[in-house]
Amino acid sequence: MLPEFRNEPLTDFSQPENRAAIEAALETVKGELGREYPIVIGGERITGLKTFESINPSHKSQFLGRFQKGQPSHVEQAVEAALKAFETWKRAPIEQRAGLLLKAAELLRQRKHEFSAVMIYEVGKTWVEADADTAEAIDFLEFYAREAYRYAGEQPITKIESEDNDLVYLPLGVGAVIPPWNFPLAIMAGMTTAAVVAGNTVVLKPASDSPWIAYRFFALLEEAGMPAGVVNFVSGGGAEVGDPLVTHPKTRFIAFTGSKEVGLHINEVAAKTPKGQLWIKRVIAEMGGKDAIIVDKETKNLDDAAAAVVASAFGFQGQKCSACSRLIVDAAIYDEFVPMVVAKTKALRIGSAESGDAQIGPVVNEGSMKRIREYIEKGKTEGRLVAGGEVRSDEGFFVEPTVIADVDPDATIAQEEIFGPVLAVMKAKDFDDALRIANGTQYGLTGAVFSDNPEKLRRAEEEFFVGNLYINRKCTGALVGVHPFGGFNMSGTNSKAGGRDYLLFFLQGKAIARKVKPEPRSVEQAQAF
Repeated sequence: MLPEFRNEPLTDFSQPENRAAIEAALETVKGELGREYPIVIGGERITGLKTFESINPSHKSQFLGRFQKGQPSHVEQAVEAALKAFETWKRAPIEQRAGLLLKAAELLRQRKHEFSAVMIYEVGKTWVEADADTAEAIDFLEFYAREAYRYAGEQPITKIESEDNDLVYLPLGVGAVIPPWNFPLAIMAGMTTAAVVAGNTVVLKPASDSPWIAYRFFALLEEAGMPAGVVNFVSGGGAEVGDPLVTHPKTRFIAFTGSKEVGLHINEVAAKTPKGQLWIKRVIAEMGGKDAIIVDKETKNLDDAAAAVVASAFGFQGQKCSACSRLIVDAAIYDEFVPMVVAKTKALRIGSAESGDAQIGPVVNEGSMKRIREYIEKGKTEGRLVAGGEVRSDEGFFVEPTVIADVDPDATIAQEEIFGPVLAVMKAKDFDDALRIANGTQYGLTGAVFSDNPEKLRRAEEEFFVGNLYINRKCTGALVGVHPFGGFNMSGTNSKAGGRDYLLFFLQGKAIARKVKPEPRSVEQAQAF
């Protein structure tokens, strides 16, 4: 019997021994820079293809590693390898499948600072953000291992005397896992291992901005005892690898996290049934948000609310689907509260992610930096710039945390997902108006409400249409098992990652009914009858 699930503790970097540990890990990982990494299909390492590079967004001239550009032919090979492995893996006992995750969790726990260091280099996560990402990955492994035991056990169904009945859950088959770069360890590991522990096999296409951390995790699974072909690692572009994976007639499901545009494309393409496909593909999609925090006039501790807004808006440079990109403030406290947010924003320290003192690192790449800058310029015409607004691109891809006040709820920066450190501030006439503004987008992922009025909070719980609602706290930082994560509308399929429903996306139910023969009567019973 496994002990009850507990979330992995975060690292306190104010402690000298913890600072020394992450600094040592950064040096260790730095020694690996410049290597070339293969595609891995059925356990076979494949190199010699055209390659692309992973670079450090804090230091754009620093080359991290070289990765193969997979082609449709590699997708074909990988799906076939996964199909072959599925025939054995689907019959593997739950102790083996869940044991793989638990072993991987323990290995990851032992090397957590090294995995965090890779993310610090590769996607510009600060120490705190990288540590939280690694902890969440450990949580997913531990939580899904326990969930797999639950689904493999006896399921509660209604019993009748004339039959012996069971409900069993079976794996689907081969799946495509297409993770994002912003939680390049946690989400990638969670989607991959949820599929695997349920008995499926996987072709993993890492995000092009974060292939290094994905390969490192793949190698960890191998070390933990994963059989060849259960997970196949195929790096490359969306057109060459992603689309062929989605359209392949032998893939049963696609687990995707990323932009709305790509998610909708995957959903549309996957809905088609090419010749030879015998099933309707499942799409598990988490596609982003335009998340709002409401600050009501009946909020006693405005300083705490302001701190939560800044943390939600600018943690990991606003590059979270859960980030607060809209702040909705009651008109009665608007002139008091907005300057508090501005002051806390201007106090944030910007710097290289490797620096333990940095609170704000770079955005992920040059294209993202340019796109965010365009939104800021647009925002200057749609509101009043009160903090930030500048881009620092000499060394890396840095965008100052930016606050734009007096924004109309229908403005571009209030409606479109920017995925960067830009906060649009809006004034609400009252709480009704605040809820109207909050619900006035195509998304519905996360949201938060600050108020000390119980009736308003009750209304928010009922009327604020998001998958993850937080009361008097920030709208980021979902914990596995505590806050099952996934949203409504254009935020995706409400997958509830890290929740007790999630493995069902990777399973199919089979009801088995066995006719029970009546007990034979004794001679005495027959004579009595």
